[in-house]
Amino acid sequence: MRNELLDRFDEWGSRPAVIEGDAVYSYRDLAGRIREAEETLRASQVRPHDPVVLNGDFSFLSIATLLALYRNRNVVIPVVNLTEASLAAITEACRPNHVATVGECLTIAPAALPTGATEEPGATTTATPSMPAATAAGYGQLAGADAAGLVLLSSGSTGVPKAILHNLDAIVAAKVGRMTRVSPRPANMLMFLLFDHIGGINSLLGVLRAAGTAVVPALRTPEEICRLVEKHRIRLLPTSPTFLNLVLIGDFHEKYDLSSLRLITYGTEPMPEDLLRRVNEAFGRARLLQTFGTSETGIATTTSDSSRSTYFRIDDPNVQYRVVDGELQIKSVTQFLGYLNYPTDSLTEDGWFRTRDLVAQSDDGSIRIEGRAQQVINVGGEKLLPHELESILITSPLVDDCVVYARANAITGQSVCVDIRPSAPTTRAELRRHVVAFLTGRVEAFKIPSRINLVDSIAVSERFKKKRSL
Repeated sequence: MRNELLDRFDEWGSRPAVIEGDAVYSYRDLAGRIREAEETLRASQVRPHDPVVLNGDFSFLSIATLLALYRNRNVVIPVVNLTEASLAAITEACRPNHVATVGECLTIAPAALPTGATEEPGATTTATPSMPAATAAGYGQLAGADAAGLVLLSSGSTGVPKAILHNLDAIVAAKVGRMTRVSPRPANMLMFLLFDHIGGINSLLGVLRAAGTAVVPALRTPEEICRLVEKHRIRLLPTSPTFLNLVLIGDFHEKYDLSSLRLITYGTEPMPEDLLRRVNEAFGRARLLQTFGTSETGIATTTSDSSRSTYFRIDDPNVQYRVVDGELQIKSVTQFLGYLNYPTDSLTEDGWFRTRDLVAQSDDGSIRIEGRAQQVINVGGEKLLPHELESILITSPLVDDCVVYARANAITGQSVCVDIRPSAPTTRAELRRHVVAFLTGRVEAFKIPSRINLVDSIAVSERFKKKRSL
């Protein structure tokens, strides 16, 4: 596949591959830049199967460098925001040989070893004082298969990111190997999700598979994204429920012409039914589709009965799924090889990945995401998922947005709290009276929040998921 990739790009020639700012780069340009990046790798003595940190977000150069590292059979560790703390955690878990930084040009520097570690011959495949056993085993498995690797970083319960090791050859083969019919008119897709996110990698591979055009945003704000949709007549927008709600709150769907959109995919968190209804009204010409994926298993192809349904089916020959005690479990062709710095206890004895996502199932087998198992709020033995209460609260005319979370309580163990961004000026006392009255009779008494905060905005992560206070 790695050799076929450049052949395809050469064949597609002048078709636009990447739009970044005012610059338009063709597939011929992309093939040329990949070859230049490969020369830089050789000059910097980046050997096949070396682990390499790739620091940068989506750009023409970062895309070319990622593909050059794939062709060179490296273990790629993409990181958008690289700090001293994150580099130290990555170094400890992944033992990278090099750090490739993408700015105006590509620079490659040797990676510093952890304090007290010494470099030894064959350290990328053999456990040594400078190479944890799990890391050596994972890298050795990739080297034995002569495959490239991908390490994704996900939040860990201790605050140290989990280093999730993948076979990059398997991901590329599953997502690019079966090329779709090349349309005479390239489809533009916004690279909304981050470069170091499984969804971002999936979006990029989807563009390459269909000879489409990746539109790179300089900023991921609701206004900037909507401006780019209008400017470039974007047809496909991968996003999240939280981001879509921010678009509606800011009326950006009315300030910009978004009529080119034909498909809006959303994932990463549950979709409230009332928000889905409002998004359908705002984007009448676009089909809405719930997606599902994890950093450990990849992104699955999904289908749904309609744009107005929060139920969907995983319809992917590369993915199996089952529901056990309300939890969604996955097996996939693109499943991870293991964690480099955590016990792989998220796998069942028979090899299914426990997603920790709680789902509801319909009679026909469709599923709906209800929330994360670790977000369940336990009030004296009575349990609540934040999504359930948020879905009700946003139907209130006084609530623009909200986030529900738990706080420790000496009597009940936990109590229900909510931060609310109101749709009109109000006081905290007025908001509390309204919320209590609005929820009374709609939910059980224990679900009515004991603490109601009035906020100017709801905090979201860089991946546009709501941040829940602890």
